[in-house]
Amino acid sequence: MGQEVSAVPETTKPENLSERSLPAVADYIKSGKARKVVVLTGAGISTAAGIPDFRSPETGLYANLAALELEEPEDVFSLPFFKENPKPFYVLAKDLYPGKFHPTISHVFISLLATKGLLYQLFTQNIDCLERAAGVPADLIVEAHGSFASQRCIDCKTPYPDDKMREHVSRAEVPHCEKCNGLVKPDIVFFHENLPSLFFDRRHMAEEADLILVLGTSLTVHPFAGLPDLAPFEVPRVLFNMERVGSLGSQPDDVLVLGDCDTGVRQLANALGWREELEAEWRKLVGDEEADRQLEGSSKRQVELHDEVSQLVHDVDKVLHVHDVSSSGSSSPSPEAVAEKEPIAATQQEVQQSESASVKESVETTTLTEEVKVSGA
Repeated sequence: MGQEVSAVPETTKPENLSERSLPAVADYIKSGKARKVVVLTGAGISTAAGIPDFRSPETGLYANLAALELEEPEDVFSLPFFKENPKPFYVLAKDLYPGKFHPTISHVFISLLATKGLLYQLFTQNIDCLERAAGVPADLIVEAHGSFASQRCIDCKTPYPDDKMREHVSRAEVPHCEKCNGLVKPDIVFFHENLPSLFFDRRHMAEEADLILVLGTSLTVHPFAGLPDLAPFEVPRVLFNMERVGSLGSQPDDVLVLGDCDTGVRQLANALGWREELEAEWRKLVGDEEADRQLEGSSKRQVELHDEVSQLVHDVDKVLHVHDVSSSGSSSPSPEAVAEKEPIAATQQEVQQSESASVKESVETTTLTEEVKVSGA
């Protein structure tokens, strides 16, 4: 694992790093040059915790939901669909709700950055609240796609009590507003919804960063996907991901660490001399049994995730058929599998991120949009 794929010629020297490697990144941090570290995270940081992502071909929720009678798999996270039939979402929510899962060592690494006074801001696409569970201070977190941490009526916007929400979700039941009887939804961003205002209030922090760490995200949904490109050209950017994404790997101080996030984070912790502290904090937080389970390896997790997702999809399918019987009886067309979309997006507008001007514009967009995949790119 290391600098495996880069568009930068080997003869091009970095501007701030001694070389494009994790030991060089560690030296940069230890030198005191990195005091405003901005971290960007996606679903890949949570898979070791047992949470299925959305886009993996075998275990991703979308790939499995594509087999159901939905016009598109993403309908479960669509606001219009939710208003018509919220039950499928709450069947999924029962198994995705915070409390069932524990932070990974990558989550704890981010918390350690905060403890050491280095974390400037965390922007996460995840809705699982594991950053909070790992001890990252709430005031350093921007949950760009919202989270399960709060909920409210979609009509009158009245907040709904946490304890009652947990009771309903545990039974996969749909909660209704105590004030107007409207549908209650967690404060996660569905299709056709705006991002939280906090995202736009703090996006400038990516421009002020002296180090960008990107973990476990495909960087295909805007405006989140434009954040790494807001940093000055000479600022080091480190990608921990299964594959190269976005513009990462195109600048002299980009370091690509291709593989699972936890392995890459452990390598960086080794280089920093933080490994023992990191492992101890993680085990103290999650317990030895959970730590050992996460360390068992990706192959066993893949089997477990496949079984869990299959059961989830079966439960959603049952709900959908019950709804069909109780409604007009019309059926939705059979879907084509959609593999290139992220879990949450608010419009179908197509956006290309190719030049710095368009990057700036995309990060200023108020709703989530999917990046166009250019042929041969």
